[in-house]
Formats: sequence, C-alpha cells, structure tokens
Amino acid sequence: MTTAPGLTCKQFVELVTDFLEGALSCADQQRFEEHLAACESCPIYLEQIQQTIRVAGALTEESLTPEARGALLHAFRDWNARS
Repeated sequence: MTTAPGLTCKQFVELVTDFLEGALSCADQQRFEEHLAACESCPIYLEQIQQTIRVAGALTEESLTPEARGALLHAFRDWNARS
C-alpha cells in the first residue's frame, strides 16, 4: 500500500462506494482521485470492485443453480434484521 498526500489506502477503500455512487464532496473527490493517481494498489482494488458490481449485476435468479440460490438465501436470511 502507498500513502498519497491527504488520503491513506484504508481511507480510500472506505470511500469507494461513495465514489462509485457519485456521493463524494468535491474535496473528497479530489483527494480520492489524487490517491488513485499516486497509488500502485488502489487502482487495482477499484477495478476489482467495479468488475464485481458488473458481474453481480448480470446475475438473474434464473441463472442460479438451486444450490446457489439456497446458499444465498441462507447467507442473507437475516440481512434486514442486522441493518
């Protein structure tokens, strides 16, 4: 990990969701982009998250095997109760 001025890699990771949703303040957006340009690891992390979103977004219920569907239902059964 690299520390760029104004933002650590840990802080970068914590801001990724807001960045992807366009919810960062102008100052945080600038710090995020500066870190992205200066860090060796964080661009790779960001691409992995973007790829995960693309792949997950392409899934349909019909494309899941019954086993996979059951595992997902089990994993997220209490999702609303925890939030």
